Amino acid sequence: MAAPVAVTFLGGLGEIGRNCAVLETAGRRVLLDCGRMFAGDDLPGVDSVLPDFEWLLDSGGVEACVATHAHEDHIGALPHLLEHLSFPVYGSAFTLGLVRHKLSEAGLLDRVELREVRDGDCFRAGPFQCEAMPVTHSVPGGLITAFSTPQGVILHSSDFKLDLTPVDGRRTALSRIGALADDPGVRLLLADSTNADAPGSSRSERDVGEVLHDVIGRQGGRRVIVGAFASHIHRIQQVMDAAVASGRTVATLGLSMQRNVGLARELNLLRVPDRALRDITDLEGLDSGQVLIVCTGSQGEPRAALTQMAEGTSKWVEIGTTDTVIFSSHPIPGNEAAVGAVRNGLARRGAQVLHTGNLDVHTSGHGKQQELKVLHSVASPEWFVPVHGEYAHLVAHAGLARDMGMPDERVVLCSDGDRIELTDDGLRRVGSVGGEHVYVDGTVGDLGSRVLDERRKLGADGFVTVVVCVDLERGVLVSSPQIVSRGWVEQPALVGHEAAVVDAVETEVRRALAGGDRDLGALEDLVMRTARRTSRERTRRRPVIVPVMTEA
Repeated sequence: MAAPVAVTFLGGLGEIGRNCAVLETAGRRVLLDCGRMFAGDDLPGVDSVLPDFEWLLDSGGVEACVATHAHEDHIGALPHLLEHLSFPVYGSAFTLGLVRHKLSEAGLLDRVELREVRDGDCFRAGPFQCEAMPVTHSVPGGLITAFSTPQGVILHSSDFKLDLTPVDGRRTALSRIGALADDPGVRLLLADSTNADAPGSSRSERDVGEVLHDVIGRQGGRRVIVGAFASHIHRIQQVMDAAVASGRTVATLGLSMQRNVGLARELNLLRVPDRALRDITDLEGLDSGQVLIVCTGSQGEPRAALTQMAEGTSKWVEIGTTDTVIFSSHPIPGNEAAVGAVRNGLARRGAQVLHTGNLDVHTSGHGKQQELKVLHSVASPEWFVPVHGEYAHLVAHAGLARDMGMPDERVVLCSDGDRIELTDDGLRRVGSVGGEHVYVDGTVGDLGSRVLDERRKLGADGFVTVVVCVDLERGVLVSSPQIVSRGWVEQPALVGHEAAVVDAVETEVRRALAGGDRDLGALEDLVMRTARRTSRERTRRRPVIVPVMTEA
């Protein structure tokens, strides 16, 4: 009998982000991606959300990581894990370039060896022989990975689409996948589910380029500003091509945009004449119609270039009536409000704003249903687990696989934390390792749900602090309680509500002391319950109650 192979999903199954899985055999493990998730408005103050690495650290760590591509939801958690472990990272040149920058900023380059993988390369990661295949996505250098294991080939699609006319010519390696399907066969397929509920096929990136050429060419006399993902080098290439074709000089704005463009030019992944590029500080003397700025902020990120322009705080760009701003991306779920606020801010300052709602200036990097069907048909897997997507996407992808003829029992739906095992007898679940979210706020990791709940309440209903001084030896209240509140109730009603809380707390504390209660902790709990009850009864709001007990 061949040794079993386990796959443990630490993230990415039930959400967009935190993509991270562990492949294991005979106690040896390889990490497949190590991503983070950006926090939404429901997580106030949280910078990012990570996989829970506790099980991984407790069970002996990993021997290597295969990074499929350079998006944050696949590499963004590497600095956090490398604080505790040391292992090599395999990936394409562009992927490793961004990983190198992240680890250099974190002071962790000495904990990792970055090993470049080219299209078609075979390499050994831990106990597994691997093959890297090109895949079309919205970032250069994406890789499909075939893991040769004691239980056959496990094929991971990475994030992918089927674009027959990709900007860089790297088509998804369907022919090689078909060859693997013929010999030795694909035992288990793990495939991207992001657009599994979207019918049809995604548009080619070149179609977007044609729209950009047309709209930029029609902006005579106007400055053009294009917001795009800094990692979407193919889109940036087409923006710059359109700028050069219309006689414009290009400047980049935003640290990640400048860094990624520099890296892509260094690797010959982005081609633009030197004469067409200028630093953002060197645009003096150029008319508006001669300038195009490509920048960050298309997702409404705080402090990003477009956000600063919309707020009027940009050091380099003052938006006016001769500006056309193009959002060449679609809002990520959860970012709609932030993106809308930036668009409105730009419009108030006089800019003409173009976006996916009024112009076809974006296409997805993830395959839709017809593309997923092609992948399933070519790979012809024995077993299938949908990955990368919200749970509804996973369900839709599972249904698609069944429609393609896969037996129901061969399609396995998993969630974050699930652990599955491939044996001679097939695929089965073997428990869960948790899969909890780990919240990062600045340099503070693993914020608890209590802190987040308090933050939500503070944002919604404010806080009430009640200060009570008691003499426990004599069993008396030294003075009337003092109260301070913020964000709870407006004046003049506030005075009456605060007085009611003070009266209720004083009554209850005096009663408890008279009854012989001398436990400071119990008295503090009494103050909290009384203030909470009174504030809720009078205002129907639930402010955070902060009791402060002191002894005379």
